[in-house]
Amino acid sequence: MANTFDLLPYRYHFRALDPVRFPAGKAGNVFRGAFGTILREIACVPGCPGAGSCARRVECAYARLFEPTLEGLGPSGFANPPRPFVLRASHLDGSILPPGSEFFVDVNVFDARFPARHWFERVFERLAENGIGPGRGRARLATVEDLGPRAVSLDCNSQTVTKVTVQFVTPTELKSGAEIRNEPDFEILFSRIRDRISSLRALYGPAPLEIDFRGLADRAAAIRTVRSDLQHEHSIRRSTRTGQVHSLGGLTGEVEYEGDLAEFLPWIECAFWTGVGRQTVWGKGQLRIIIIRFVA
Repeated sequence: MANTFDLLPYRYHFRALDPVRFPAGKAGNVFRGAFGTILREIACVPGCPGAGSCARRVECAYARLFEPTLEGLGPSGFANPPRPFVLRASHLDGSILPPGSEFFVDVNVFDARFPARHWFERVFERLAENGIGPGRGRARLATVEDLGPRAVSLDCNSQTVTKVTVQFVTPTELKSGAEIRNEPDFEILFSRIRDRISSLRALYGPAPLEIDFRGLADRAAAIRTVRSDLQHEHSIRRSTRTGQVHSLGGLTGEVEYEGDLAEFLPWIECAFWTGVGRQTVWGKGQLRIIIIRFVA
């Protein structure tokens, strides 16, 4: 079986009816704030007081999308499995959109066995009607664009790559042990990418990846950081339900890595779609390769 990572990307287009404002660094959280509440209202099966106590979880979209649980044995390292989607809204950060403006939100779905597109459409319709952002500006969900299924190959090509520059597009927080890392050493970065992609594939894809985990880790440890131009974005959100404060910040900027990198490039490219690190589901941890240097 080929080592590919499959996903379904969708783009949800809106038209503003009132002024719609997205605070700087918090566009993803604007959608996150109401998403779970609305999904629970419209998706839980009749008689289900909440996804956590629902005996028919397989039929409950709230449980499948927002509170997934492991059925039997699953990937190690997860108290709760990762949600099978990510939102992409950082392009809206700091925007103030007048009435009549058009804007969009991207959703990458990793579970092709469940009709997630339908449920996102219903949630976004309700959210737009209720009002979006701090001023609760109303909008209308205009169209849903299917960007076409993607199958990202994780297999190495035959070219030899000696340097890559990786852009941390949205704030990224990488943990090693119990600590947040201030510098993304390649060994840590790759291990978090590998674990996230392999877990998503095992939970929502056709089968676990057939890869040499130990060998990949050993070779990743030999990759060196030769340039780092990073900033730390500081932003927080406060839960209206619990009152808890959560970080929305993290590292942004560029890092240049040097070594035998060819086999790792597909994984970094895949992290463009999945994100890596903490709170990826709301748009954090998006990576992009911006420079590649091949052997002359």
